[in-house]
Amino acid sequence: MATSATGVEQALIDGFRETLRGDLIRPDDPEFDEARAIYNAMIDKRPGLIAECTSVADVVAAVNFGREHDLDLAIRSGGHNGPGLALVEDGLVIDLSGMTGIRVDPDARTVTVEPGCTWGDVDHATNAFGMATVSGIVSTTGVGGLTLGGGHGYLTRKYGLTVDNLVGADVVLADGSLVHASEEEHPDLFWALRGGGGNFGVVTNFEFQLHPVDTVVAGPMFWPIDELETTMKWYREWLPRQPDDVYAFYLTAEVPGPPFPEEIHGEKVCGLMWCYLGDEDETDEVLQPARDVAEPLFEHVGEMPYPALQSMFDDLYPPGDQLYWKGDFVYDLTDEAIAEHEQFAEVPTTQSTMHLYPIDGAVHDVDADGTAWATRDATWSMVIVGVDSDPEMVEEITDWARNYWEAVHPHSADGAYINFMMEEGEDRIRATYGDNYERLREVKAEYDPENLFHVNQNIEPTTR
Repeated sequence: MATSATGVEQALIDGFRETLRGDLIRPDDPEFDEARAIYNAMIDKRPGLIAECTSVADVVAAVNFGREHDLDLAIRSGGHNGPGLALVEDGLVIDLSGMTGIRVDPDARTVTVEPGCTWGDVDHATNAFGMATVSGIVSTTGVGGLTLGGGHGYLTRKYGLTVDNLVGADVVLADGSLVHASEEEHPDLFWALRGGGGNFGVVTNFEFQLHPVDTVVAGPMFWPIDELETTMKWYREWLPRQPDDVYAFYLTAEVPGPPFPEEIHGEKVCGLMWCYLGDEDETDEVLQPARDVAEPLFEHVGEMPYPALQSMFDDLYPPGDQLYWKGDFVYDLTDEAIAEHEQFAEVPTTQSTMHLYPIDGAVHDVDADGTAWATRDATWSMVIVGVDSDPEMVEEITDWARNYWEAVHPHSADGAYINFMMEEGEDRIRATYGDNYERLREVKAEYDPENLFHVNQNIEPTTR
């Protein structure tokens, strides 16, 4: 009998196709290459099947089919995963991007979100009610991957991680059953979902707490790159002492073209990306210390709707570019670390960058064992990312990111935000989860004992 690239008989695949409301894409279908394209063009994987799910029933059918036929399963939400774990060679991709329902409850201050939504979709829906929840800094990022990895962004110092704002989730488990996870129902699963990645099942619905965030005072401030040592030393002392309404991540970059003034195009810079949630009348008082430490080369900070801030990087980082990144948690920016940052400060391409995202403030209010995210005492989450549209630049941007990371890593924590990791091995994952790792393995053994969901930053179940 005829078989497919998955090794499964064609007749069985045809039967699977009949159970789905969404499409089942195969390698010989004309839409296959478009369906397998993800954010990072450096990734070139050819799945055996892509199930474009439109409902929970489709997800259940896909999980059951994958389990029954011993297929490798990959789960795709927004497709932003750096190492391409949204795809799997010759296996089955469960594509959730067609599940895009959103419902805001303004009285309860919650939003219920399906996993195919991007954060831009969520911001659009919640901003109509003058509210927001914690997400990242690029609005095209998918809700599912960012949330399950922990999630941090502009609102983190004030309102914590994305997972600190997760109220509940519906999850299709490895046996095909559907459960609701919250503090009251399956609390062990709920604990693990908050930072444990896609190890425990397929989340088909997220419920988030919302906060009164409508407009913010935000935007970039750049200094010449030769001010890095002065400004980074100031920043490490200044930021942790600020109230939680003040957020600013530190960056190194090359100024792109419009909308920036022509006279600074191509300039290598260091700087801050601001988001201030306090009284607009106090903006100058908040920003003035940054102006005093070194004269800004450029500043454009003002009031804007929160979704405008969230989408500010979208055009600079479109899908289809080559991307390689490395991350670390950072407790302190030592003089030695800053000296290494200086060595790599001149980025190799316009899109390449280093960001230091604050993860103090409200993040520190949660105990290390309160969720799967164990690093509750770090000050920053660092990412070093090489990006370019030209495939011939892959080696250069990858070498720059790796070499930069190797230089600063001895001055950082052992672990990192899992969404800023490539495929880096079990030791790195263990270091990231610290004392929570063994508990995560136990939860994995309870809900996915055969490790069906292993195409991720994998946590292997304990042996039973």
